[in-house]
Amino acid sequence: MSYGPGHHGDARQMPETAAEIARAVRSGRLRAAELVERSLARIEALNPAINALVQVDAPRARRRAAEIDATIARGGDPGPLAGVPAAVKDNLCTDWGCTTCGSEMLRSYRSPFTATAVERLEAAGAVIVGKANLDEFGMGSSTERSCFGPTRHPLDPTRVPGGSSGGSAAAVACGMAAVALGSDTGGSIRQPASFCGLVGLKPTYGRVSRWGLVAYASSLDQVGPLARTVEDAALVLSVIAGADERDGTCANLPAEDFAGDLHRAPADLVVGVARPGRGTGAGESPGMALAMERAAQRLRERGAKIVDVDLPHAGAAIAAYYIIATAEASSNLARFDGVRYGRRAELAPGQGLADLYERSRSEGFGPEVRTRIMLGTHVLSSGYYDAYYLTAQRARRRIKQDYDAAFARGCACVLMPATPGPAFRAGEKTADPIAMYLEDAYTVGVNLAGLPGLVVPGGTEEAGGVELPVGVQLIGPALGERTLLRVGAMLEAR
Repeated sequence: MSYGPGHHGDARQMPETAAEIARAVRSGRLRAAELVERSLARIEALNPAINALVQVDAPRARRRAAEIDATIARGGDPGPLAGVPAAVKDNLCTDWGCTTCGSEMLRSYRSPFTATAVERLEAAGAVIVGKANLDEFGMGSSTERSCFGPTRHPLDPTRVPGGSSGGSAAAVACGMAAVALGSDTGGSIRQPASFCGLVGLKPTYGRVSRWGLVAYASSLDQVGPLARTVEDAALVLSVIAGADERDGTCANLPAEDFAGDLHRAPADLVVGVARPGRGTGAGESPGMALAMERAAQRLRERGAKIVDVDLPHAGAAIAAYYIIATAEASSNLARFDGVRYGRRAELAPGQGLADLYERSRSEGFGPEVRTRIMLGTHVLSSGYYDAYYLTAQRARRRIKQDYDAAFARGCACVLMPATPGPAFRAGEKTADPIAMYLEDAYTVGVNLAGLPGLVVPGGTEEAGGVELPVGVQLIGPALGERTLLRVGAMLEAR
């Protein structure tokens, strides 16, 4: 069963990619108002079953579309994403609606400002139709842990769409939006992209402003796009990247056009192929192994030199990540105590401030968030800091050095699996945290190293009578998105 964009709404041939939509709207061949109505109709038809979007502001979307059409009627240019329906993950602040992070703690929180990435998306002409579901505070790999309930896979509702940006991925895969913003702390854009047959880009740490992104792990989080094509991902990155004085971790670099030379193959291209599954304990499914072979062969046919590379410390990535990420989470989430931020518990007579903190946090946070806060508090505590946290930071440095060694050999990027296999069944891994964490075995190292990672569809694998997507991952050196996207376009070309 497919929920592709041609299966509902206007019977005319409608553009399906963001690039096609923007060209049609800017030329006057299509009105933004038509597109937003088509998007809202798909949301009405499909979202009750998929649960990709947790907030939809139809009147606001219609006003935005009308403004874009009016700008074009006056001879103006509303921007490179003119009229493109978009969704944003609900851990990105907006000054409309609520910013919930999928948590009871923030279910009614209304932000007084809008995140930089969202501001830039709208300034480029995109029409935001809704905010997307996620694992609570971005902590999960399946979008099953949200106060709004789980998001379902677009092709098989018994399976997960990946996480934590599963709502963003499902919205794009179902045609509710043409593009979406997600956040990636350990694979939360790339793993859902693989599961849902999309392109997902985790930019270099600092390439995109994190101002207005509710922090999970501040040294790992990065905002990026989910899209149907590499060109669409490049267009969104061109819009949201660039210096932001409000974010001290954002690189002081000007905006770039990442889509302009997208289809010009890099000269003398060398691609390293890494198969670190044995060291991580994750392995590869038959479909993923085949996708890897096909991707390497496709690049070889297009003139690339393929070499094997070793990532000897890949096996330490999961352990290092879940120490560093939980340590930072325990610090970042301390503010949500029912006093400074978040849901405040009702106290019985005679209870005091300590009771308020305990009850507010126990009632506001779900079990996975509470687990990670406790783990982070433990690894930062006296007597354990050196043994756990500093050791994890040393492992982090070694992981980055492994990638640096591959790039020093002349590799423009490294090709590796995005996930161990296709989407797993809902509920299959929720009782086994180690099994769930291993779903990120191929992605967390990229965040630890601060590098850009791009996932493109690599094929399908039959599971339970359904052909499910699998994606392959390209990893580049810091600020290497331009080459990474061009190699991704080579893989995408038929």
